[in-house]
Amino acid sequence: MDKTQYKNTKRALRHARVRAKISGTAERPRLAVFKSNNFVYVQLIDDERGVTLAAADSRTHKGTTGEGAVAVGTDIAKKAKAAGVTNVVFDRGGFRYQGIVAALADSARTAGLLF
Repeated sequence: MDKTQYKNTKRALRHARVRAKISGTAERPRLAVFKSNNFVYVQLIDDERGVTLAAADSRTHKGTTGEGAVAVGTDIAKKAKAAGVTNVVFDRGGFRYQGIVAALADSARTAGLLF
């Protein structure tokens, strides 16, 4: 197993451990984050019904990945408010809460989401 496979496997295990403890509902959906090397993806998920309420990504945003994460956090907060959601459960997807993930979370909080 090379280093990349090892890192992805470890992230998947961390994510599974976190997912065993948290779940989204209609009143408080899960804000799930995934980041690739180039882009950041976010979804608001109601796990009880298995439905994605809103989604945003950084594929259309120009600039650095960090700037894209800030824009995605703001976008998802606007879409959440439009869907009538203010409280969410933050699912960092097995990624460390630093850098891009932290920037996304901070911008979502600034835009009005509570978690």
